[in-house]
Amino acid sequence: MIFSSIEFLFCFLPVFLLLYGITPGPYKNVTLLSGSLIFYAMGELRFLPVLMISVLANFLLSQHFSAAAGKKGKNRKQKSRKAIRKNKLLLSVAAVGNIGALVLFKLGTDEESLPLGLSFYTFQVMSYLIDVYRGEQKKETSLVRFATYICMFPQLVSGPIVAYGEVREELRSREFTAEGIQQGLKVFTVGLVSKVLLADRIGLLWQEVQVTGFESISTPLAWIAAIAYSLKIYFDFYGYSLMAVGLGQMLGFRLPENFQEPYMAVSVRDFYRRWHMTLGRWFRRYVYIPMGGSRKGELRTVCNLLAVWFLTSVWHGNTANFLIWGMMLWLFIVFERQLEALGVTKLFQKGALKVIPHLYLLAVIPVTWMCFAVTDVSQLQIYFGRMFGTLEGIRVSAADWRKALETYWYLFAAGFLGCTPLLKRLFYRWKDSLAGMLVLAVLFWVCVWRLGVEGQNPFMYSSF
Repeated sequence: MIFSSIEFLFCFLPVFLLLYGITPGPYKNVTLLSGSLIFYAMGELRFLPVLMISVLANFLLSQHFSAAAGKKGKNRKQKSRKAIRKNKLLLSVAAVGNIGALVLFKLGTDEESLPLGLSFYTFQVMSYLIDVYRGEQKKETSLVRFATYICMFPQLVSGPIVAYGEVREELRSREFTAEGIQQGLKVFTVGLVSKVLLADRIGLLWQEVQVTGFESISTPLAWIAAIAYSLKIYFDFYGYSLMAVGLGQMLGFRLPENFQEPYMAVSVRDFYRRWHMTLGRWFRRYVYIPMGGSRKGELRTVCNLLAVWFLTSVWHGNTANFLIWGMMLWLFIVFERQLEALGVTKLFQKGALKVIPHLYLLAVIPVTWMCFAVTDVSQLQIYFGRMFGTLEGIRVSAADWRKALETYWYLFAAGFLGCTPLLKRLFYRWKDSLAGMLVLAVLFWVCVWRLGVEGQNPFMYSSF
């Protein structure tokens, strides 16, 4: 079951909200946890025990952390060395168990057979344990609260990856109000529109190209299809993240933002500061900075970035295309750092030249997304061959790109507009007005109609 399905919209969510609403405040976590486990079971019953074992094992492990696991500083010297060694051992066991299980599942199965949301809840568990070890968060003594934090259905399957400190107080006390439901539903509707009316529709062009065969498409169509996929993956994942934030708001939680107009960025580095921000934050806090970040010279920084992007590639999948994707991004980021060090980037920060970094990004990102999209490396070579005109096509229709634009032009226009801050500004300006609410209501029912006609499409990131 997914958010953009008739079953979720008109069966699960209304019943859950009713039960959640009549549950007394101290017991709302019990209702939320129960509903989340039911939600997970309806989507992936066979892997529900994996989730429950992970929650229970990590909770029990966290209870043995000593207060000696504090931040480095004046109090650190006063703590027992024995307790510190114990905490290091516990954290090591947790890392081996959690990351090891993730690696084993990824290496032992194909992406479609992975436990639902495994990558996301594993990283969330590890963020909690590391924060407790560092003394940045106190350990949670309630199994129900801990399990609710890990399992709450708005963010369980595809994030955002929520730090424990972001919801600690809300897990203890939160408000469930009609206003919260109304405002959350508005955000949820924008996410639903992004998924159903943009991502799923423009994704049809990418499907058509796959059916045609990469060797039989023209070079212009190869670029158009790459742009279509770039819009599809953005509005699919952005749509999910908005729905998660909206659902969290309905339930009284403030979940973190996961995207910030990434296609308005001016570099690959800037793009990935805006894209899947909670994953980037995780790697920055728990991998990049502990390795030294950018504090130990350029060579060490480049190596640290290599480690981060290698791990990011593995997190996404165990096939060679993801490694190519990650290494390509690493190379672009290193290249951009060198240009910045030479002062070249300053030349493009004034006047009409400011558009050049945007054009550079919009040319690079679709190319990198093809490494993400095409899992067969031999097919990826063919696609790049057609994309850059280095490989002769087979039975290519020279006008195929015109037909694609004639069919999908309005979706490209809507997608390009949706990548800018304009629609977000309009939403926050008009969402509480009568006209704004009417527009959102109409769009919601159009989405429902589309789901009734075409059925549901899974979220792309649910397989990670």
